[in-house]
Amino acid sequence: MDARRILVVVAFLAAASPAAGQWLDYRTPGIPRLPDGSPDLSAPAPKTSDGRPDISGLWRPPGGSVRDISRFLGEELPMQPWAEGLYQERRANNSQDDPTSRCVPGGVPRSNLVGYPYKILNTPGLVAILYEAVHHYRQIFTDGRQLPHDPNPNWMGYSVGRWDGDTLVVETAGFNDEGWLDNGGHPNTSALRVTERFRRKDFGHLDVEITVDDPKAYTRPWTITLPLTLAADDEILEYICSDNNRYFGHLVEQ
Repeated sequence: MDARRILVVVAFLAAASPAAGQWLDYRTPGIPRLPDGSPDLSAPAPKTSDGRPDISGLWRPPGGSVRDISRFLGEELPMQPWAEGLYQERRANNSQDDPTSRCVPGGVPRSNLVGYPYKILNTPGLVAILYEAVHHYRQIFTDGRQLPHDPNPNWMGYSVGRWDGDTLVVETAGFNDEGWLDNGGHPNTSALRVTERFRRKDFGHLDVEITVDDPKAYTRPWTITLPLTLAADDEILEYICSDNNRYFGHLVEQ
């Protein structure tokens, strides 16, 4: 468990009733386990009633919060000159204009990269993602609808999905010009289109292949693969953004 969650748990246990305080110690029911009682992350992936992989679960990205998405690309992102300049400015000023300091959602793919768990709910016609960070959510419609032709730009965009064999393919568009792709401040524009391919390899591992196509900010599309690990016997916690982000005010004052 990361340091932030340890602090939150300590505060939570001090103020909460004993029953509520045991949620983080509650063993996830109905999952495969090894002889020592630990989750068997290498067990086969579960299936939905229609035979497709069930991507439901509480998931975490590798190594905590991902500051720079390019670590998964293995090279610098192919930025347009203006985007490179803006990125370097954000690095120099300690991310003082980070949108999440104003308690807005992190966007896509940034919300999948932060060091907080998120819960995927795989239901007929809809995949929902509940993010602990900034306490926001995402709807991925799998009921056959198309992306809106003239969307009202927003932080999370609009997402539709379809199954290609055992892979859920998600298309997201309709972003505003203010989002960041990662905690480091790589920018995006309203031209951003994100394609994600969710593939559950076994019970405890979910790979998300992410293709970013934003011709206004990047010279070409680029693709990374984000490996997620199931966070069994854990749960998402309450995240009060106005409390967690107080340190941004001190950065601005300096």
